[in-house]
Amino acid sequence: MTLVALLRHGATAWNAAGRLQGRADPPLTDEARRELAVRCPPAEYVGAVWHASPLVRARETAELLGARELRLEPRLLEMDFGAYEGRTLAELRWCLGPEMAENETRGLDFQPPGGESPRQVRERLEPWLAACARTGGRHVAVSHKGVIRALLSLATGWNMLDKPPERLDWSAMQVFALDSDGRPRPAQLNLPLERR
Repeated sequence: MTLVALLRHGATAWNAAGRLQGRADPPLTDEARRELAVRCPPAEYVGAVWHASPLVRARETAELLGARELRLEPRLLEMDFGAYEGRTLAELRWCLGPEMAENETRGLDFQPPGGESPRQVRERLEPWLAACARTGGRHVAVSHKGVIRALLSLATGWNMLDKPPERLDWSAMQVFALDSDGRPRPAQLNLPLERR
C-alpha cells in the first residue's frame, strides 16, 4: 500500500495576518523555524520519499523537519489566488460584496480572477498521486492548505459547499492511502509530528 502524508508548511507573517498567499513567497517566521527544528515525522516515516512545493516556505519546512533528499514538485504549489492574493477574506468580502459571496457559493469551482479553482488543483494533483502510487512505499509532502483541502475533497467526495468532513489540524500530517491508480482515501488524518 502506498501512503502519502501531506503537511502544511510552517507559519509566515502573511498567515498571521490572514492574507491569501497563493504563489507569493514570504519566508517562515523565526518562531516557526524554532518550532519545526525540534519536530519530525513519526518513526514509521523514516526513509520516506520527501516532496515539497518549490515555494521557500515549503522547502524550508521540509528541511527543518529532516528531509535529506527533497524532490521539488510544482504540482504541490499552493492554489493560485490571482487577484485575491495578498488580501484577507474579510477585506475581499467587504470590497467585493455580492460578487465575492456568489464566488464562494461555487465550492470546488470557486475561482479568483486570474487564479485557479480547487477543482483545477485536484486535476493537477492526480498525475502526481498516480506517480507516487507507481513508486509505492511512503511519501511525505510539504505543501499548502489549499492543496491539502483539494486532496481531502478528492479523497472524500467533499464538494466544498459546506464544512469539511473532518476538521484538519494544520500542524499535523494528513495521511492518504493510494490505490494502484493513485486514487486517494483518508488513512490517518491529524497525525501529530513528534518531538526530537
